[in-house]
Formats: sequence, C-alpha cells, structure tokens
Amino acid sequence: MTVTRLERKARRNKTRAKERVKEIKRNVSRIFIKSPYKDESGVILEEDVMTIAKSLKSAPATAAKESKKVEEVASEVAAPAVDKLNEVEGIGPKIATVLNEAGILTFADLAASTPEKIREILDNAEGNFAAHDPATWPKQAEMAAEGKWDELKTWQDELKGGKEA
Repeated sequence: MTVTRLERKARRNKTRAKERVKEIKRNVSRIFIKSPYKDESGVILEEDVMTIAKSLKSAPATAAKESKKVEEVASEVAAPAVDKLNEVEGIGPKIATVLNEAGILTFADLAASTPEKIREILDNAEGNFAAHDPATWPKQAEMAAEGKWDELKTWQDELKGGKEA
C-alpha cells in the first residue's frame, strides 16, 4: 500500500505538533496550590497564578466597576423611549441610527426639526446620504407623533422614497 505525498506531510506535521506540545509542557513551571476546598487544590500553571493574583488585587476596583454598570443600566431603563424613525418614508435603518446619534430619538423630535437641519446632520455623518431628501420627513413624523397612521400611510403611498411624486 503506497502512501501519498499529502499523507506523509500530514503525519510529519502531526509529529511536529506533538513535539512542540511536549516542549511547551516542559518549559512551563508548575505550582501546587493547597486549598481548604478540595476541588480547588491542584497544579496550576505559573501564568494562571499571576492572573489569579492580579484579579485578587483588583477585586475592590471590580466591585466599584460593577456598581457603575448597575447605575448605567438603571439610567438606560429610565431613558426616554425611542421611536422607530424608519417608519417615515425615506428613512432607513442607517439614517435612523445617524439621527438617533444626533439626538433625534422620537417622532416629535423629528417633527420639530427642519429639513435643512436634517440635511446638515446627514452631510456631517459618515456615509453617502446625498441622494436622500428630508423635505417631507418632519411632516411625516408629525403625523406619526399625533397617531394619524392611516393618513400617513395614504400619503406615503403617494411619495416615492420620501419625496413628493
């Protein structure tokens, strides 16, 4: 039975990998840790000991970080609701994200802004939003904020990509 070139290469690589693993195991110093808890006793690699020591030193700092995270989550829960701005004809998910980052979170916020201000936000954002025309977006947002969804859908059917037909 003949052995192909690829099979020989695979065997050679496997042998080299085993030799490398043995060498690494020989070079790593090991430390035996005795613990009052049976499950935690045993041999630990030197790198792991250093990691454990660092985590013990930073335990008070970690607790402070955790309390900050709890505060951030609590503030996010209390944060105002964000409307799906992509309900407005001509606004897609990327533009909605750009507007949210600019502080326009709700339909009321969008209705209160002018097309010129929206155009400025789009021009300053990363991406190519030059083809989008925000002329009708404040009016659409106003209708959405007031809950006039039927009227809005009827008007959106007449629009093409958020632009007057």
